Amino acid sequence: MADAVRETRRVLLAQSGDRAALEELFAALESPLGGYILSLTGRRELAEDTLQEVFILIYRKLYWLREPALFRPWAYRIASREVVRQLKRERAWRDRIEDDAALDALPAADAQAEFRPEWRERLPELLARVSPASRMVVVLHYLHEMPLAEVAEVLGLPLGTTKSRLAYGLAVLRREVLKSAV
Repeated sequence: MADAVRETRRVLLAQSGDRAALEELFAALESPLGGYILSLTGRRELAEDTLQEVFILIYRKLYWLREPALFRPWAYRIASREVVRQLKRERAWRDRIEDDAALDALPAADAQAEFRPEWRERLPELLARVSPASRMVVVLHYLHEMPLAEVAEVLGLPLGTTKSRLAYGLAVLRREVLKSAV
């Protein structure tokens, strides 16, 4: 709670021109936002370029943020949109779109399947096989521990769409894990 109040105060100071407050905001966001972007792009160079573009956009638009308490979801929304823009520009998104019909034919997950440590190491590779739209939801919900309602707000989506993208993403991950378990 105190962190949120401190962040809101920094936003207000940055909006009034306090450069030190802006730098503190960027420093606090750099690691989590950079990790989020890297998990979506899968390439460090692209993630670093995208993070830089996101910080430029935040700097340019910060003055117009009406609710400083919503700074973090707002920043993630900007990052999500910029990642999509970057992926489209590089045409990488076309290679990663999964066939929706194939997802319907997936077997149900085995509730007794044991977690293997090597899967954690393969997580970036597995996430790369999920469409960017679903990957954003999976990463924000599971890796950044955001509730689905907040994920929906960050991405500017209805809650139902967010839930379906999560289901598609988990289905792809399940299929990839089942393939590697055989």
